[in-house]
Amino acid sequence: MNRSKAIHAQKANERAIAKQGLLERIARKVPECGIFETAIPALSFVRREAPTEPKSYMQEPSVCLIAQGAKRLLQGKDSFVYDANHYLITALDLPVVAEIIEASREKPYLSLKLQLDRRTISELLVESAVAIPRSPSPGQAMTVSELTLPLLNAFLRLIDLLDEPASIPVLSPLIEREIAYRLLISEQGPQLRQIASSGSQGYQIAKAIDWLKKNYNRPFRVDDLAELSQMSASSFHHHFRVLTSMSPLQYQKWLRLQEARRLMLAERIDAASAAFRVGYESPSQFSREYSRMFNTSPSRDIRSLRSLASLERANP
Repeated sequence: MNRSKAIHAQKANERAIAKQGLLERIARKVPECGIFETAIPALSFVRREAPTEPKSYMQEPSVCLIAQGAKRLLQGKDSFVYDANHYLITALDLPVVAEIIEASREKPYLSLKLQLDRRTISELLVESAVAIPRSPSPGQAMTVSELTLPLLNAFLRLIDLLDEPASIPVLSPLIEREIAYRLLISEQGPQLRQIASSGSQGYQIAKAIDWLKKNYNRPFRVDDLAELSQMSASSFHHHFRVLTSMSPLQYQKWLRLQEARRLMLAERIDAASAAFRVGYESPSQFSREYSRMFNTSPSRDIRSLRSLASLERANP
């Protein structure tokens, strides 16, 4: 029993040291608030010094770690909260509403995101001969899990590569594959496996989502997407909703409204022009649906966003 307690205490100490190492590394890399891309294309960091208002965006297939603070994501009717002891894994492109709920100047929110590559996961499935259920039933495409020491150590080595720029092209892909493998053999492995396994419902839904992202401004029939996914219309609609918490039409609407918001903000075009650009035939319908999603009219929303951006620039 004493030996068992000693081993447990040693592992807890190693985990604490690794978590502190993650905190120190990210704090050193991002001394100011903001979102920071890195020399490793799939890796990015975030620093915030105060809780944020809820913000909607597309969460891409990725794994996210928090070194300090906490964050809440709403995906459909589900809520996911994670912190320094847990990581978030997302297997599909999912619309979310997110807010940082723990952050201060003394203890800033510090996090990282690593994009996941479906092709890499598929290759690992073949190379590692990981068993795949014959009839996988898709569950949620987003979930939170407890952070393990092997996964944490792999991320520490990936971050350390940023201090060796010449080594990144050779070593970064190897460490990213290790991270993907550790996710595959974790408790969330079944979800990733079905997303990357040709013939599974999750994989087929991912194909439909790819089509919607590229063709959000085009009308479509659910039957056509079901055919693309090699499913019946009823089966496609069911599995799409299970994985994304939305219907295909709701997913397309979300994509259209987010792109219209970006166009009005970044390209400074009016609401009617943005509506036509993203596929709406009626500006009035666009305004109604925009107001339902963002709780305000397009013009008021854009004025508010520009005012907030000006305030952030004035108070970095």
